[in-house]
Amino acid sequence: MKGNIVVGQSGGPTAVINSSVAGVYAAAKKLGVKNVYGMVHGIEGFLEDKLIELEDYLDAPVGIELLKRTPSAFLGSCRYKMPKIEGHEDVYEKVFEIMEKHDIECLFYAGGNDSMDTVKMLSDYAAAHGKTQRFMGVPKTIDNDLPVTDHCPGYGSAAKYIATSLKEIIRDNESFGAKKPTICIVEIMGRNAGWLTAAAALAKGEDCSGADAIYLPEKVFDMDAFMEKVKHLAATKSSVVIAVSEGIHIADGRYVCELANENVAVDAFGHKQMSGTAAYLAQLIAAETGLKTRAVEFSTLQRAATHLASLTDINEAFQVGHDAVVAANEGKTGMMITLDRNGDDPYQCGTSAYDIHAIANVERPVPAEWITEDGCGLNEGYEKYARPLIMGELLPIFVNGVPQHLVRK
Repeated sequence: MKGNIVVGQSGGPTAVINSSVAGVYAAAKKLGVKNVYGMVHGIEGFLEDKLIELEDYLDAPVGIELLKRTPSAFLGSCRYKMPKIEGHEDVYEKVFEIMEKHDIECLFYAGGNDSMDTVKMLSDYAAAHGKTQRFMGVPKTIDNDLPVTDHCPGYGSAAKYIATSLKEIIRDNESFGAKKPTICIVEIMGRNAGWLTAAAALAKGEDCSGADAIYLPEKVFDMDAFMEKVKHLAATKSSVVIAVSEGIHIADGRYVCELANENVAVDAFGHKQMSGTAAYLAQLIAAETGLKTRAVEFSTLQRAATHLASLTDINEAFQVGHDAVVAANEGKTGMMITLDRNGDDPYQCGTSAYDIHAIANVERPVPAEWITEDGCGLNEGYEKYARPLIMGELLPIFVNGVPQHLVRK
């Protein structure tokens, strides 16, 4: 590439999205790109011409290594929805005006479903109007719901955190063995796809009995069956820990969290902002059974725990960023880098570039064959898929007893 490039981050951050930025930077410098710009707060900031030069942060010997160990979105994220092209051509022309101003040849966007839609629309506009600039998608989402790719960078680390934290909660809850057990409901992110909640299954091992039940949004949530399950567990165990997705819904389509609060807020993309599922269920159980209950909501912790990130995830996040630049250098545009599993024993994974039109705005659910027949657990098929993704660790760089992060000035 003869011109400069720009990379941005969008949507919910992950523990490894910054590794993808590091991958983009490393590949670009290897190819001789002069300037690698970073969008400050994604495409929304780019439209305001808010850019930084990544060399100012990453040229130092520890720059890239520190960035890999920094959670959230170093460049700043956004939830800005690009308008439809028709009738809003001025917005798209503004993007190209800024690219031309900074001699930017290719734009790289790290994100999930909605972010890939941005890549699709920008590349479509370029093709329709004879623009030469290129656009590449870099996959990122803890939700693991992008299609085509075997899995998404960010998921392995979130799954590692969920499995570890759930195991610790189980150990804590078992400490108080009593005639009346404590019922602990753990709420895990996941609006329509239950990949994150499925990771609760990874807590089970020789030293841990695992979650007593796991409920995903892929299955309709039956409140009566749930209460019967809880009562049975309470009658046979001294400790009960149940994992639920924030997006579980009853037969009429309403999310369980809406049963407690009908006025659920929505974001720029029209997605409902869910919270309170565990609290609602815990209150319901307490009222009906008189048992002691506890609600735990992982919330943003599951996507920000870089201190517990999967090394496999970090390396793959770096790789998709790196390979996006390689693909763009080969002339590709309007594509996303996918992770392609080539083997399980040992685990092997490569990458390829895939048409963004088959990916944008498509959600991939947890396969039905991985969910147990009773609808409240995962089988060995899921574990075989997910276990390799959480392997390995990369220790933080500790300063004054806490991890050091790379921070934008």
